This record gives sequence, structure tokens and C-alpha cells, in this order.
Amino acid sequence: MEREMLSREEKRDLRRKRRRKNTMIAFATAAVLVVVLCISIFLLIKLLTGNEKEDTQTKEIEEQISQILEEEEAIPEEPEEIPPTPEELEAMEREENIASMIFNMTLEEKVAGLFMITPEALTGTETVTQAGDTTKAMLEKYPVGGLIYFKKNLESTEQVKDMISATLSFSKYPLFIAVDEEGGKVSRVAESLGEENVGPMANIGAGGDTYAAYKATSTIASYLTQYGFNVDFAPVADVVVSGQDSAIGDRAFGSDAAVVSSMVASAVKGLQENHVSACLKHFPGLGGTSEDTHLGMAETFRTKEEMEENEWKPFKAGISSGADFIMVGHISANALTGDNRPCSLSSAVMTDILRGEMGYSGIIITDALNMGAISEYYSSSQAAIMALKSGADMILMPENFKEAYEGVLEAVQNGTVSEERITDSLTRIYRVKMKL
Repeated sequence: MEREMLSREEKRDLRRKRRRKNTMIAFATAAVLVVVLCISIFLLIKLLTGNEKEDTQTKEIEEQISQILEEEEAIPEEPEEIPPTPEELEAMEREENIASMIFNMTLEEKVAGLFMITPEALTGTETVTQAGDTTKAMLEKYPVGGLIYFKKNLESTEQVKDMISATLSFSKYPLFIAVDEEGGKVSRVAESLGEENVGPMANIGAGGDTYAAYKATSTIASYLTQYGFNVDFAPVADVVVSGQDSAIGDRAFGSDAAVVSSMVASAVKGLQENHVSACLKHFPGLGGTSEDTHLGMAETFRTKEEMEENEWKPFKAGISSGADFIMVGHISANALTGDNRPCSLSSAVMTDILRGEMGYSGIIITDALNMGAISEYYSSSQAAIMALKSGADMILMPENFKEAYEGVLEAVQNGTVSEERITDSLTRIYRVKMKL
């Protein structure tokens, strides 16, 4: 039964190994037969001539044969190949399907798949509350990786369900349908559609009950999935640094890194066990600054060692819980980057630290690139190209989507960004999409 579950390629591999083994045995057997034949001939000569010299040669040949036979016996047999488990076969098949899908995409489709944008940026309309011919045409032209919805897009239960359902049906490829639903003051769906607001995470953190964090995000996931959302830009994994004003405020679980870590780990499980991808934010941590990256540049003067001991612990806990996404913020951290560039555009932060030191293998997404910390200093195409070259997998809400898209497409065509870099990101993106 297990052998029937092997793929054709694996069956071919097994057959090749058996043929190779049989060939080796055949050659060894033939060699032994030749040597035995030689002995027989020399023994016959000895009997006929009684020549002492030939008798000596015969003994030498016998010794050589004995040595050959000993070496043949010493050759270890190839161990039996253990067939892959059903889970391993399923994983291999999934990887093959992802690779095949990406291979068959046009370059334009690959580039579009790296963007998560608003429905307004896709369609060019002021406010989107339904999906019709324009949405369908634009998704055909720009098959983006995902769409993010805000309060203005959400009018009623049936309206939201119909809009998202139609949008998904128009897309050639699986879509991320995302929203910011943290609880407390950042609760787009709960506020618009009358769902339960689980309250600010600071209240849950203060209670010290990790199950309360799990229950809160489970509640959020249960109503998000009813509407068709599959990504929540939550939980906030920032640690409020004691003694400093923080722009994050009660969106974070608190100022104790250990408490925040346990809360974040539970919150990730609450979302993802209920089929909504979690997104840890805002790496490397916004809890120590009072400046708001929505408005302009924000900077932290914390050292790397301080961040490792405090701000990064919740992110590590979230990674251990299997968080599908990590959002990198626009804060500047000279101690990490060596300059004042935003972390969302830094390879030192995304590639060296998140991938290299922390071993994160999920999707890295930028914070919204239309924020002042980016838009005041970089064009849409510059920011998108810098983010991808630095290790981001997805670009969130560039100020001008079409400019960013065309810029990245040209960068891949002229070799500024390698197609391999794009393929790596798409592979990570589709690993998540295939399990939702």
C-alpha cells in the first residue's frame, strides 16, 4: 500500500538504485568466475607439467583470489530505502505544485503577486464596497498577492461577504484577504459590523492569563472567517519600554517582555488554529518610541543587546508558535543598520537578523509604504525595490501601486532584482496560501 503511494519520480529512483545494485553484483560475480577459471587453467598446467615455478604462480593466484573474495564479502549492502510517510509525500507534492505554479507564471504575474494593496489602489476608484467588472478586469491585469480592507469598505454583513466572495472568484490565483483586527481601538470589522470587540490587548496582558489572549484571538478569527478574511495583521508583538512614551500604547500586551511573549504565542495560536494567518508586528519593535511612522521618521536609540533582551523576545515566541507573517516597521535603528534607513528597507534587519539569526522562514511583509516615514523620502518604486532587495517578501500598500509595480518589473527585467529573489518570496507566500 505504501509503495502505491510513491510518486513516479520516487519509483524511478528506487528502480535505478535496484539496477545499480544488481549491476554491481553481476560485475563482482563475473570477476570471481574469471579468476576461478584462471585457477583451473593453471592447476591443469601444473598437473600436466609438474613445473615448480608454475606451482608458485598458482599459489600466488590463489592468494589473490582469496583476497578478492574477502573484499567482495566486505562490501556493505545498500540499506533498504524507507518509503516516505503520507505526510512527507503530501508535503513533497505540495512543494512540487507550488514550484510548477510559479514556473508557469509570467514575469508580470510573479511581480504582481508580491503586492498587498487596497481595493481602491487596484481599481482606481475612491471607495470600494462591491466587486464587479472593474475588480475582475484589474485582477486579470494585476493578479496581486492580496487585498487589505478598511472600515470604509465594510457596510453590512451581506455586503462584505458578497464583496469578498466575488473578489476571490475573480482571481486567477489564491488571494490573501487581510484586515487590521487587533481588538480595542483597532477593530475595523467589529466596529463596522457589530461583532464583539475583545478589548485592548493591554487589558489582557495586565490580567496575566494567556488563555484570555488565546480566547480573544479565537473570537476574532471566528468572525473574520465568516466574512472571508484569511489574514489578520495582529497580534502586536511590541513591548512598551518602561519609562518611555510609546506610540503603541494599549495596543501592546504590556511592558514585561516575558508576559508579552507568552501572550503573543497564545494569540498566534488563537488565530491560526482557526484558519486565519497571524502577523507579528512591528519588528524590530516600536514600543520604545513616541514618534509615529504614519506621520514621518521615527527612530530608536536602543542597542542590539537591549533589543535582544527585551523587544525581540515576543517575536521569537511568535515565531516558535508558527506565525505566518512578520511585519517590519519603518523605524530607524542605527544600532542595527548602521545608518538612518527604515528597517523595512534594510537587509541587516530582514535578511541578517530575521532570517539569519532568528531562523524565520515565513513571510516578511513591510508596514504600509504609504506612511510618511517612507513616502516623504522615497518614491513608490524606490521603496518597493529596496524592500525586495533587502529581503521583504510582500510590499504592503505603496503610495502609488502602479508606479511601484512597474518599477519592480523593470528592476527584474534589467537584473537589479533577480528573478530567483522573486521566486523565493513567491514560494514562501504560496506555502501559506496553500494551507489556508
